[in-house]
Amino acid sequence: MEQLLYFFELFFGGLTRGSIYALIALGYTLVYGIIELINFAHGEIYMLGAFTAMVVAGVLGVYGLPSAAILIIAALCAVVWVGAYGFTIEKIAYKPLRGAPRLSPLISAIGMSIFLQNYVILAQTSDFVSFPQLLPELPFLEKIGSIMGESDFIILVTSTATMIALTLFIRYSKTGKAMRATAQNRTMALLLGIDANKIISMTFIIGSALAAIGGVLIAAHMGQINFAIGFLAGMKAFTAAVLGGIGSVPGAMVGGLVLGLCESFTTGYFSGDYEDVLSFGILVLILVLRPDGILGKAKVQKV
Repeated sequence: MEQLLYFFELFFGGLTRGSIYALIALGYTLVYGIIELINFAHGEIYMLGAFTAMVVAGVLGVYGLPSAAILIIAALCAVVWVGAYGFTIEKIAYKPLRGAPRLSPLISAIGMSIFLQNYVILAQTSDFVSFPQLLPELPFLEKIGSIMGESDFIILVTSTATMIALTLFIRYSKTGKAMRATAQNRTMALLLGIDANKIISMTFIIGSALAAIGGVLIAAHMGQINFAIGFLAGMKAFTAAVLGGIGSVPGAMVGGLVLGLCESFTTGYFSGDYEDVLSFGILVLILVLRPDGILGKAKVQKV
């Protein structure tokens, strides 16, 4: 019985971790699907979301608001503020290089990642800082003991709702249809009157907003943040995007969940020392054995 409970504890812990990876991976896959750019600054966008929420929560805490209200307001502020960062980064670092060789925007993305890390170090600190304890207590979870905590439940529910909302948005909204058309054939989309530049900017805003939600959730879960949390999370999310099929929205979700579960069971049954080895080992195997990912489709090259 204890082994079964431990299994479910690891299972739900893996889903929690995988949900965060999936939220960040969606930003990678949305951008790549439209302009075929790997935005390596995306992990820092996730980190900025956590810091923005921390600052807002600190200000609101002075006024004695309920913890749940502070968390919701801080998350909304982080989504808006970090979405603006995503829009600005696209205009400054990527749009001028849209017609350049592929190596140029890649170097620009790495440079932007380093810039944002040092920007946060100067604006905040290089040390870990505490994130306010804002997650509400959920009495009904006491019935299932240690299998799932409040933060795990909130992360799973919020991530699932966010991913469902994104799926419906892309499938049924006018902007979502324009995003799919631009991803399929940007030239044809332009001929049909779709403003590709506007769609690309919107993609960066949406991807950044999703990363901000992930940053707020994980910060509230862990209770502390620093400038470096985005780098490793970004690499893990990139692995998840490749695992699921880079450019595929469902693939990013599946890849994030699979990676989170693999890491959780590896840590639980073996050792946490192998966690990162497993993640990047999976990345190498996918690139070698199935570069299109679980749900990705091979592109046909016309000659």
